[in-house]
Amino acid sequence: MNYKDYYKILGVERSADEKEIKRAYRKLALQFHPDKNPGNNEAEEHFKEINEAYEVLGDSTKRQKYDQLGSSYKAWERTGGAPGGFDWSQWTGGAPGGVHVEMGDLGDLFGSGFSDFFNSIFGGSPAQGTRGFGQRRIRGRDIEQAVSISLTEAFLGTARILEHNGSRLEVTIPKGAQTGTKVRIAGKGQQGPAGPGDLYLKIRVESDPRFVRDGDNLKTDVEVDLYTAVLGGEGLVSTPKGPVILTIPAGSQPGQIFRLKQRGMPKMRTPDSSGDLYATLKVSLPEQLSSEELDLFEQLARLHPDGA
Repeated sequence: MNYKDYYKILGVERSADEKEIKRAYRKLALQFHPDKNPGNNEAEEHFKEINEAYEVLGDSTKRQKYDQLGSSYKAWERTGGAPGGFDWSQWTGGAPGGVHVEMGDLGDLFGSGFSDFFNSIFGGSPAQGTRGFGQRRIRGRDIEQAVSISLTEAFLGTARILEHNGSRLEVTIPKGAQTGTKVRIAGKGQQGPAGPGDLYLKIRVESDPRFVRDGDNLKTDVEVDLYTAVLGGEGLVSTPKGPVILTIPAGSQPGQIFRLKQRGMPKMRTPDSSGDLYATLKVSLPEQLSSEELDLFEQLARLHPDGA
Protein backbone atom coordinates (compact mmCIF):
# COMPACT_ATOMS: atom_id res chain seq x y z
CA MET A 1 0.00 0.00 0.00
CA ASN A 2 1.30 3.45 -0.92
CA TYR A 3 1.04 6.53 1.27
CA LYS A 4 -1.13 9.31 -0.22
CA ASP A 5 -0.16 12.92 0.43
CA TYR A 6 -3.53 14.64 0.68
CA TYR A 7 -1.97 18.04 1.37
CA LYS A 8 -0.03 17.82 -1.88
CA ILE A 9 -3.17 16.77 -3.77
CA LEU A 10 -5.00 19.90 -2.58
CA GLY A 11 -1.89 22.07 -2.96
CA VAL A 12 -1.89 23.35 0.63
CA GLU A 13 0.63 23.38 3.47
CA ARG A 14 0.24 20.98 6.38
CA SER A 15 -0.38 24.04 8.57
CA ALA A 16 -3.34 25.18 6.43
CA ASP A 17 -6.47 26.04 8.37
CA GLU A 18 -9.99 24.86 7.63
CA LYS A 19 -10.82 27.84 5.39
CA GLU A 20 -7.67 27.41 3.28
CA ILE A 21 -8.37 23.72 2.79
CA LYS A 22 -12.00 24.35 1.84
CA ARG A 23 -11.03 27.15 -0.55
CA ALA A 24 -8.42 24.97 -2.29
CA TYR A 25 -10.86 22.08 -2.54
CA ARG A 26 -13.62 24.19 -4.06
CA LYS A 27 -11.28 25.69 -6.63
CA LEU A 28 -9.85 22.33 -7.73
CA ALA A 29 -13.16 20.49 -7.65
CA LEU A 30 -14.73 23.07 -9.95
CA GLN A 31 -11.73 22.92 -12.27
CA PHE A 32 -11.64 19.13 -12.59
CA HIS A 33 -15.35 18.29 -12.16
CA PRO A 34 -16.42 15.63 -14.73
CA ASP A 35 -19.20 17.92 -15.97
CA LYS A 36 -16.54 20.42 -17.07
CA ASN A 37 -14.23 17.74 -18.50
CA PRO A 38 -16.44 15.24 -20.35
CA GLY A 39 -14.51 12.22 -21.57
CA ASN A 40 -11.28 13.32 -19.85
CA ASN A 41 -10.24 10.29 -17.79
CA GLU A 42 -7.19 12.02 -16.34
CA ALA A 43 -9.32 14.90 -15.02
CA GLU A 44 -11.83 12.43 -13.60
CA GLU A 45 -9.12 10.52 -11.72
CA HIS A 46 -7.73 13.77 -10.35
CA PHE A 47 -11.23 14.78 -9.28
CA LYS A 48 -11.56 11.52 -7.33
CA GLU A 49 -8.27 12.24 -5.55
CA ILE A 50 -9.39 15.78 -4.71
CA ASN A 51 -12.66 14.48 -3.30
CA GLU A 52 -10.86 11.84 -1.22
CA ALA A 53 -8.32 14.37 0.08
CA TYR A 54 -11.08 16.70 1.27
CA GLU A 55 -12.98 13.80 2.82
CA VAL A 56 -9.98 13.45 5.17
CA LEU A 57 -8.62 16.97 5.58
CA GLY A 58 -12.09 18.50 5.84
CA ASP A 59 -12.93 16.29 8.82
CA SER A 60 -11.06 17.23 12.01
CA THR A 61 -11.09 13.68 13.41
CA LYS A 62 -9.85 12.06 10.21
CA ARG A 63 -7.27 14.83 9.73
CA GLN A 64 -5.85 14.31 13.23
CA LYS A 65 -5.35 10.59 12.59
CA TYR A 66 -3.91 11.27 9.13
CA ASP A 67 -1.45 13.85 10.54
CA GLN A 68 -0.26 11.33 13.14
CA LEU A 69 0.22 8.72 10.42
CA GLY A 70 2.01 11.28 8.23
CA SER A 71 4.47 12.21 10.97
CA SER A 72 5.27 8.55 11.55
CA TYR A 73 5.63 7.87 7.83
CA LYS A 74 7.90 10.89 7.25
CA ALA A 75 10.09 9.86 10.19
CA TRP A 76 10.37 6.35 8.71
CA GLU A 77 11.35 7.84 5.33
CA ARG A 78 14.06 9.94 6.95
CA THR A 79 15.65 6.78 8.33
CA GLY A 80 16.03 5.50 4.76
CA GLY A 81 13.30 2.90 5.05
CA ALA A 82 12.97 0.65 2.04
CA PRO A 83 9.80 0.93 -0.07
CA GLY A 84 7.12 -1.42 1.18
CA GLY A 85 8.75 -1.77 4.60
CA PHE A 86 6.56 0.62 6.59
CA ASP A 87 4.50 -1.05 9.34
CA TRP A 88 0.89 -0.17 8.55
CA SER A 89 -0.62 -2.49 11.17
CA GLN A 90 -0.90 0.12 13.93
CA TRP A 91 -2.86 2.40 11.59
CA THR A 92 -5.14 -0.10 9.87
CA GLY A 93 -5.65 -2.02 13.14
CA GLY A 94 -8.23 -4.58 14.12
CA ALA A 95 -10.10 -4.73 17.39
CA PRO A 96 -9.29 -6.51 20.67
CA GLY A 97 -10.75 -9.80 21.74
CA GLY A 98 -10.42 -11.63 18.43
CA VAL A 99 -12.99 -9.42 16.70
CA HIS A 100 -12.11 -8.23 13.21
CA VAL A 101 -14.13 -5.74 11.21
CA GLU A 102 -13.74 -5.07 7.51
CA MET A 103 -15.21 -2.41 5.28
CA GLY A 104 -18.02 -3.74 3.15
CA ASP A 105 -19.04 -2.55 -0.28
CA LEU A 106 -18.81 1.24 -0.41
CA GLY A 107 -20.46 1.33 -3.81
CA ASP A 108 -19.26 3.16 -6.84
CA LEU A 109 -18.04 6.68 -6.05
CA PHE A 110 -17.40 8.26 -9.45
CA GLY A 111 -16.48 4.92 -10.96
CA SER A 112 -14.08 3.25 -8.54
CA GLY A 113 -14.65 4.56 -4.99
CA PHE A 114 -11.99 5.70 -2.56
CA SER A 115 -8.48 4.30 -2.70
CA ASP A 116 -7.20 1.25 -0.84
CA PHE A 117 -5.17 3.63 1.31
CA PHE A 118 -8.31 5.49 2.42
CA ASN A 119 -10.33 2.33 3.02
CA SER A 120 -7.51 0.74 5.01
CA ILE A 121 -6.96 3.75 7.28
CA PHE A 122 -10.51 5.10 7.61
CA GLY A 123 -12.60 2.23 6.32
CA GLY A 124 -14.58 1.09 9.37
CA SER A 125 -15.24 1.31 13.04
CA PRO A 126 -14.53 -1.86 15.03
CA ALA A 127 -17.36 -3.73 16.59
CA GLN A 128 -16.95 -4.75 20.21
CA GLY A 129 -17.51 -8.47 20.14
CA THR A 130 -20.18 -10.54 21.87
CA ARG A 131 -18.80 -11.39 25.31
CA GLY A 132 -20.56 -11.75 28.63
CA PHE A 133 -23.36 -14.14 27.67
CA GLY A 134 -25.62 -15.03 30.55
CA GLN A 135 -27.75 -18.13 31.01
CA ARG A 136 -31.53 -18.28 30.61
CA ARG A 137 -33.80 -21.18 31.35
CA ILE A 138 -35.66 -21.38 28.04
CA ARG A 139 -34.26 -19.51 25.07
CA GLY A 140 -30.86 -17.89 24.92
CA ARG A 141 -30.67 -14.18 25.66
CA ASP A 142 -30.70 -11.71 22.80
CA ILE A 143 -27.50 -9.71 22.47
CA GLU A 144 -27.41 -6.07 21.40
CA GLN A 145 -24.18 -4.71 19.96
CA ALA A 146 -23.47 -1.09 19.03
CA VAL A 147 -21.82 -0.49 15.66
CA SER A 148 -20.81 2.90 14.27
CA ILE A 149 -20.93 3.70 10.58
CA SER A 150 -20.21 6.87 8.64
CA LEU A 151 -22.91 8.86 6.86
CA THR A 152 -21.36 7.77 3.55
CA GLU A 153 -21.78 4.11 4.57
CA ALA A 154 -25.38 4.81 5.60
CA PHE A 155 -25.95 6.37 2.18
CA LEU A 156 -24.39 3.56 0.16
CA GLY A 157 -25.06 0.59 2.41
CA THR A 158 -22.18 -1.38 3.85
CA ALA A 159 -21.22 -4.54 5.71
CA ARG A 160 -19.34 -5.65 8.79
CA ILE A 161 -17.49 -8.94 9.11
CA LEU A 162 -17.36 -10.23 12.68
CA GLU A 163 -15.50 -13.16 14.16
CA HIS A 164 -18.08 -14.77 16.40
CA ASN A 165 -17.52 -18.03 18.28
CA GLY A 166 -14.73 -18.99 15.90
CA SER A 167 -16.64 -18.29 12.70
CA ARG A 168 -16.72 -15.30 10.36
CA LEU A 169 -20.08 -13.61 10.08
CA GLU A 170 -20.86 -11.00 7.42
CA VAL A 171 -23.64 -8.59 8.31
CA THR A 172 -25.22 -6.32 5.72
CA ILE A 173 -26.27 -2.86 6.87
CA PRO A 174 -28.93 -1.49 4.52
CA LYS A 175 -28.90 1.82 2.69
CA GLY A 176 -30.64 4.58 4.60
CA ALA A 177 -29.88 3.21 8.07
CA GLN A 178 -30.29 5.79 10.83
CA THR A 179 -29.04 6.07 14.37
CA GLY A 180 -31.16 3.60 16.32
CA THR A 181 -31.73 1.23 13.38
CA LYS A 182 -31.35 -2.39 14.50
CA VAL A 183 -30.08 -5.15 12.23
CA ARG A 184 -31.16 -8.62 13.40
CA ILE A 185 -28.94 -11.69 12.98
CA ALA A 186 -31.09 -14.65 13.92
CA GLY A 187 -29.67 -17.35 16.16
CA LYS A 188 -26.40 -15.59 16.96
CA GLY A 189 -27.19 -14.53 20.49
CA GLN A 190 -26.73 -16.48 23.71
CA GLN A 191 -27.17 -20.24 23.55
CA GLY A 192 -29.98 -21.57 25.77
CA PRO A 193 -31.65 -24.90 26.47
CA ALA A 194 -34.36 -24.16 23.90
CA GLY A 195 -32.01 -22.64 21.34
CA PRO A 196 -30.01 -19.45 20.85
CA GLY A 197 -31.25 -15.91 21.04
CA ASP A 198 -30.62 -13.33 18.38
CA LEU A 199 -27.85 -10.79 17.85
CA TYR A 200 -28.91 -7.21 17.13
CA LEU A 201 -26.54 -4.65 15.73
CA LYS A 202 -27.69 -1.24 16.91
CA ILE A 203 -26.54 1.31 14.37
CA ARG A 204 -25.08 4.68 15.22
CA VAL A 205 -24.50 6.97 12.25
CA GLU A 206 -21.58 9.28 12.96
CA SER A 207 -22.01 12.99 12.36
CA ASP A 208 -20.61 14.40 9.14
CA PRO A 209 -19.31 17.98 9.14
CA ARG A 210 -20.78 18.56 5.68
CA PHE A 211 -24.40 17.71 6.44
CA VAL A 212 -27.26 17.91 8.91
CA ARG A 213 -29.59 14.95 8.57
CA ASP A 214 -33.34 15.38 8.95
CA GLY A 215 -34.92 11.98 8.45
CA ASP A 216 -34.23 11.11 4.82
CA ASN A 217 -33.40 14.71 3.91
CA LEU A 218 -30.01 16.38 4.18
CA LYS A 219 -29.09 20.01 4.76
CA THR A 220 -25.82 21.62 3.75
CA ASP A 221 -24.32 24.97 2.78
CA VAL A 222 -23.17 26.19 -0.60
CA GLU A 223 -20.61 28.97 -0.32
CA VAL A 224 -20.02 31.49 -3.10
CA ASP A 225 -18.32 34.86 -3.32
CA LEU A 226 -20.15 38.16 -3.52
CA TYR A 227 -19.69 38.51 -7.27
CA THR A 228 -21.21 35.11 -8.01
CA ALA A 229 -24.24 35.93 -5.84
CA VAL A 230 -24.72 39.27 -7.59
CA LEU A 231 -23.91 38.32 -11.17
CA GLY A 232 -24.80 34.63 -11.15
CA GLY A 233 -22.48 31.69 -11.73
CA GLU A 234 -21.77 28.28 -10.29
CA GLY A 235 -21.33 26.89 -6.81
CA LEU A 236 -20.12 23.53 -5.57
CA VAL A 237 -22.54 21.56 -3.39
CA SER A 238 -21.41 18.54 -1.36
CA THR A 239 -23.54 15.39 -1.62
CA PRO A 240 -22.82 11.94 -0.17
CA LYS A 241 -21.89 10.75 -3.68
CA GLY A 242 -19.55 13.67 -4.28
CA PRO A 243 -19.85 17.35 -5.17
CA VAL A 244 -22.26 18.60 -7.82
CA ILE A 245 -22.31 21.93 -9.61
CA LEU A 246 -25.26 24.18 -8.78
CA THR A 247 -26.27 27.10 -11.00
CA ILE A 248 -26.56 30.27 -8.92
CA PRO A 249 -29.04 32.77 -10.43
CA ALA A 250 -28.03 36.44 -10.54
CA GLY A 251 -29.23 38.36 -7.50
CA SER A 252 -29.34 35.33 -5.19
CA GLN A 253 -29.64 36.29 -1.52
CA PRO A 254 -27.69 35.00 1.50
CA GLY A 255 -29.75 32.33 3.24
CA GLN A 256 -31.60 31.39 0.06
CA ILE A 257 -32.30 27.65 0.00
CA PHE A 258 -31.94 25.50 -3.10
CA ARG A 259 -33.67 22.12 -3.22
CA LEU A 260 -31.82 19.29 -4.96
CA LYS A 261 -34.39 16.56 -5.51
CA GLN A 262 -33.46 12.95 -4.75
CA ARG A 263 -29.98 13.97 -3.49
CA GLY A 264 -30.70 13.09 0.13
CA MET A 265 -30.53 9.74 1.93
CA PRO A 266 -32.02 6.55 0.47
CA LYS A 267 -35.28 5.53 2.13
CA MET A 268 -34.48 2.31 3.94
CA ARG A 269 -37.72 0.50 3.08
CA THR A 270 -37.72 1.82 -0.50
CA PRO A 271 -33.99 2.27 -1.32
CA ASP A 272 -34.73 3.23 -4.93
CA SER A 273 -36.32 6.40 -3.56
CA SER A 274 -34.41 9.13 -1.73
CA GLY A 275 -35.01 12.25 0.27
CA ASP A 276 -33.93 15.67 -0.90
CA LEU A 277 -30.89 17.82 -0.21
CA TYR A 278 -31.37 21.45 0.80
CA ALA A 279 -28.44 23.79 0.19
CA THR A 280 -28.41 27.14 2.00
CA LEU A 281 -26.53 29.90 0.21
CA LYS A 282 -23.63 31.41 2.15
CA VAL A 283 -22.07 34.53 0.62
CA SER A 284 -18.46 35.31 1.53
CA LEU A 285 -17.55 39.00 1.40
CA PRO A 286 -14.16 40.19 0.17
CA GLU A 287 -11.85 40.95 3.10
CA GLN A 288 -9.18 43.07 1.43
CA LEU A 289 -10.14 45.57 -1.25
CA SER A 290 -7.88 47.72 -3.38
CA SER A 291 -8.49 51.45 -3.59
CA GLU A 292 -9.94 50.95 -7.07
CA GLU A 293 -12.37 48.35 -5.77
CA LEU A 294 -13.40 50.62 -2.90
CA ASP A 295 -14.09 53.42 -5.38
CA LEU A 296 -16.31 51.11 -7.40
CA PHE A 297 -18.27 50.08 -4.32
CA GLU A 298 -18.70 53.75 -3.39
CA GLN A 299 -20.11 54.38 -6.87
CA LEU A 300 -22.55 51.52 -6.37
CA ALA A 301 -23.55 52.95 -2.99
CA ARG A 302 -24.34 56.30 -4.61
CA LEU A 303 -26.41 54.54 -7.27
CA HIS A 304 -28.36 52.72 -4.56
CA PRO A 305 -28.59 55.16 -1.64
CA ASP A 306 -31.35 53.10 0.00
CA GLY A 307 -29.12 49.98 0.00
CA ALA A 308 -31.51 48.07 -2.26
